[in-house]
Amino acid sequence: MLFLAMVAALIASILLTPLVIKLAFRIGAVDRPNYRKVHASIMPRIGGLAIFGAFLIGYLVLRPADEHAAGILVGALIIVIVGFLDDMLEITAKAKLAGQLAAALVVVTWGGLQIEFINLPFIGQIDFGYLSIPITIIWIIGITNAINLIDGLDGLAAGVSTIALISISVMAMIMGDLFVVATAAILAASSLGFLFYNFHPAKIFMGDTGSLFLGFMISVLALLGFKNIAVVSLIIPVIILGVPISDTFFAIVRRIRLKQPITAPDKSHLHHCLLRTGFSHRQTVLIIYGIAILFGVAAILFSQATVWGAILLIIVMLIAIELFVEIIGLAGGNYRPLLNLVRMIGK
Repeated sequence: MLFLAMVAALIASILLTPLVIKLAFRIGAVDRPNYRKVHASIMPRIGGLAIFGAFLIGYLVLRPADEHAAGILVGALIIVIVGFLDDMLEITAKAKLAGQLAAALVVVTWGGLQIEFINLPFIGQIDFGYLSIPITIIWIIGITNAINLIDGLDGLAAGVSTIALISISVMAMIMGDLFVVATAAILAASSLGFLFYNFHPAKIFMGDTGSLFLGFMISVLALLGFKNIAVVSLIIPVIILGVPISDTFFAIVRRIRLKQPITAPDKSHLHHCLLRTGFSHRQTVLIIYGIAILFGVAAILFSQATVWGAILLIIVMLIAIELFVEIIGLAGGNYRPLLNLVRMIGK
């Protein structure tokens, strides 16, 4: 039955996207080129409506049951409306944040989804108590915006999101959480169908309608699947979402180092750095896909490792990420502490 729901979502996405393209041009929901963007022509940008519509169709075919389901769907509808309004009217950052907060609150209060505790090796369980609600909201909003930030190249956000959703579905299958398996798989199929039109050269952008929806759903499904598991509860979803989280983290580091506002836009995100290195548009996207797949595999290995094996894996990953960041200049051109240390040792 899950396979049927996935096929329905995939086909629906492929059929709905051309209709959304026509709608976008008719209502003026288009993205115009500027100095920060890599596309050179006017593009329709509410493709997220096709992803959302296809997801709903696949979801209704299977109707996976869970106590959190109603809150998640209502929160998703709110976030899609916020994204659509931003694509149409370019609402203020505060208004967009307020909408994200409303969607997160629905999931936390009505849906009852909260990060209640984490288990740390050698320390044991740490209960969050009253902090569980704000921590959960921060996670949801943070991941939602992280997916939004990587939506800078044709097929990038859709592809990375699809890979993350497949990873979440596989992990949930290992843990026996059938609702997360089904929901993540249906959403992955919806996003994959959209990629037929969004991969370079794109015929449509997902816009904030799509990136906020995908980010919101990924954040919620990651929490739902891994919120109270053993070892380090939040490490697995953090690894799965390694691409958007690391890109966002180093964007903050970069702006602090350059004494710029944290929310200031720039052209130094991961995809910008790879393009400057000399890779083509398509090569850059495929490289980031590869990195996202490596993070997904690492998350699965982490979940099956011993405590010491998991710690060693994290150390190796952090060193590899830092070296990669310094080589491509993700945190700024002159940020090279680890490379400088290696050169000093080598002398």
